[in-house]
Amino acid sequence: MSEQFHTQKSAIRASFDKAAAHYDAAAVLQREIVDRMFERLELIRLTPQRVLDAGSGTGYAVPKLQQRFGAAQLIELDLAHSMLCVSRDKQMGSGVKKLFRQLSLRQPAQVCSDIERLPFADNSIDLIWSSLTLQWCNTPDAAFAEFRRVLKPGGLLMFATLGPDTLKELRTAFAGVDGYEHVNRFIDMHDLGDALVQQGFATPVMDMEYITLTYQDARSVMNDLKGIGAHNTMHGRRTGMFGKQAWQRVQAQYETLRRDGKLPCTYEVVYGHAWKNEPKAPKQLADGSQIIEFRPRAAS
Repeated sequence: MSEQFHTQKSAIRASFDKAAAHYDAAAVLQREIVDRMFERLELIRLTPQRVLDAGSGTGYAVPKLQQRFGAAQLIELDLAHSMLCVSRDKQMGSGVKKLFRQLSLRQPAQVCSDIERLPFADNSIDLIWSSLTLQWCNTPDAAFAEFRRVLKPGGLLMFATLGPDTLKELRTAFAGVDGYEHVNRFIDMHDLGDALVQQGFATPVMDMEYITLTYQDARSVMNDLKGIGAHNTMHGRRTGMFGKQAWQRVQAQYETLRRDGKLPCTYEVVYGHAWKNEPKAPKQLADGSQIIEFRPRAAS
């Protein structure tokens, strides 16, 4: 992906910190995708001791992960501190419930950090769960490398992210209005699968589906995106004010896509899971000696 379309982590953090207080009111799609991930998880047998929710947001998946893996230690990780605060307030509750939660050993740990630089030891996590976080990485390789590093041998990575057809109607509406990019770019499913293999994950499984939300008008689309903190955070984005005439043109171009009285807003949702291989036993000859393989290091 061209550096012009790279996202800025500082802008992402600021956007989600600002959106945290009202995130849940707009996060209809985000909750739906978590629910669909859990349907996929039901098909996998796993009894983890430590689970990492990588990009946990306001914690919608937390009680579901606790219910599914009651004996496991759960860690919430997010780039935005305010998201973690909202999650903790939701999990703690108030009054007697809050007191019991404070005494409970099942209270999840929280870490404010970047998924591309995980503050965990090698081989320390059994399951990494990540819903709608990878799309904020410019390339998935760094995150996948970190995921594999901290996973235990035999550990599972399970994620959902967004593909390149996401917000295609909004991209069409903004086309030609000015010389700036107004919609974030997203990485193709096949490139994600290739990146998993390149980082050493075994038997990756990928699939994709389209989810289309409908709205009364273009401003409602923009308000929902603003409500979940999903602003354009690319280096090539417009930073000045957007004029009235330009906005009217965006609305007019979006109107050409109206169907059955509604404006569509499409999301290409990519699901994936892969395993960290168990270490291979060294090859041994009949006389008891071992074969040690040396592989050339790739040029940097």
